[in-house]
Amino acid sequence: MMMVQLGQCNGILGQYPKLSPLVRRRKERIQRSMSLQAQALPSRTQRIMESIAVEGEVGGAGGAYSYNALKRLDHIWSSICSTVTVSQEPQQVVSSIPGVTSHSDLTGKAVDKFDVVVCGGTLGIFIATALSAKGLQVGIVERNILKGREQEWNISRKELLELVDVGILEENDIEQTIAMNFNPNRCGFEDKGEIWVKDILNLGVSPVKLVEIMKKRFISLGGVIFEGCSVSSISIYEDASVLKLSEGNILSSRLVIDAMGNFSPVVKQIRRGRKPDGVCLVVGSCARGFKDNSTSDIIYSSSSVKKVGDSEAQYFWEAFPAGSGPLDRTTYMFTYVSPQPGSPKLEELLEDFWDLMPEYQGVSLDNLEILRVIYGIFPTYRDSPLPAAFDRILQFGDASGIQSPVSFGGFGSLTRHLGRLSAGVYEAINGDFLDASSLSLLNPYMPNLSASWLFQRAMSAKKNSNVPPEFINELLHVNFQSMQKLGDPVLRPFLQDVIQFGALSKTLGLVMITQPQIIPSIFKQVCMNFRGWYSCTS
Repeated sequence: MMMVQLGQCNGILGQYPKLSPLVRRRKERIQRSMSLQAQALPSRTQRIMESIAVEGEVGGAGGAYSYNALKRLDHIWSSICSTVTVSQEPQQVVSSIPGVTSHSDLTGKAVDKFDVVVCGGTLGIFIATALSAKGLQVGIVERNILKGREQEWNISRKELLELVDVGILEENDIEQTIAMNFNPNRCGFEDKGEIWVKDILNLGVSPVKLVEIMKKRFISLGGVIFEGCSVSSISIYEDASVLKLSEGNILSSRLVIDAMGNFSPVVKQIRRGRKPDGVCLVVGSCARGFKDNSTSDIIYSSSSVKKVGDSEAQYFWEAFPAGSGPLDRTTYMFTYVSPQPGSPKLEELLEDFWDLMPEYQGVSLDNLEILRVIYGIFPTYRDSPLPAAFDRILQFGDASGIQSPVSFGGFGSLTRHLGRLSAGVYEAINGDFLDASSLSLLNPYMPNLSASWLFQRAMSAKKNSNVPPEFINELLHVNFQSMQKLGDPVLRPFLQDVIQFGALSKTLGLVMITQPQIIPSIFKQVCMNFRGWYSCTS
């Protein structure tokens, strides 16, 4: 009835101009009311997530599944995207204090002493156990219960066996943790043809089982875990680092390893709140009801660049069989963006996910039982890995920026570097090479990360770009074709996120020979300058 009256009033406006202000105000009030009613309605994402029983959150990326946790992460993401670009003064967690601990105010206080304290246990448990196995006294500080997430980690067997080579697991332990084994694995870009490979990210490892095995191993070696504790301050003295925990504990350690991930407060202090140079946004689900469920997608794109809110996005997919049941499948949708006002929120991406995933996977959403909703933000910086900024503190894992900027999982990167880093830390402890300059040698410049940055930039949609919307898929298709022609030694490292300059040069050289017409668009997209780095403006 109201809509009929509005239509009649709109008609009257043309006949009786004097009535227009009154009618206009009435119409605006009704529109505001309708807008408020629409805002009050829960989104499809909220309805789906609130219909799923969610257990307690665990540490690490992807360890939370609730709608409230999604809103918290979107709030953090909005803050990152804010218009403030100047360096901010974050909370000062670390401070350097002249003198030794015996001359400090710690005299008479109960202090637990260690060779190494690892802050952040979900991935930190691996380096902590490796150092304990070498005879060091190690403690772990974890703000949650030290437990792996339900969602599996995808990895190759070769990378997983690195844990055996380091000496922290036995092969039979490894077999216990493998929830799924699947082949072959597909790569494809918008119906331009497909590339099938084997034994790449083809294992689904249960973090719950793996972390529990590591936890028991760590404790059996004399390790100590402070669960439900968080670091409030770290004081660097000449002879030790002193950690004060929010719960009142005081720990003294010769070295602190920061394994608190992308949002580590220590890293925030070092980077002075600077915006990341790029971000990978990831959403997805683990759902039951997939009948064709024996293969995986490593990277797949089913459409060109599309508009998302006030931004542009190129969506990519990953999909893997899940270990929770034969009809269960995990599907990720991810995109690379530069953090700026108007960048899409995770909830907006999830709304697109529910629209696009059924067509991509060939299944109706009504026929699926959603078991979990998955989401994450993975910021990356061009100046990575992060050199040590303080004596007696070393960044590890995602906190160090050692992971590839095209990756949204740090477990594979951790296994590749664990042997080198655990041996280096042990040498630094024994030789007392614990100054910032010496520790920085453990996180050196890595050319392959620079090469990965080129790919992240090439895979990122740019607002108001003069590059055609289908260009990203065209570029990736041409590159993958060239890598396939160059053979397994080039293609396999790329798919395992270990891009090397030599392989990249061969690939680009072949692209220039076979598809020379695409080169100008590559330079427009990546904005490479003569020094080999690039600087792109939004």
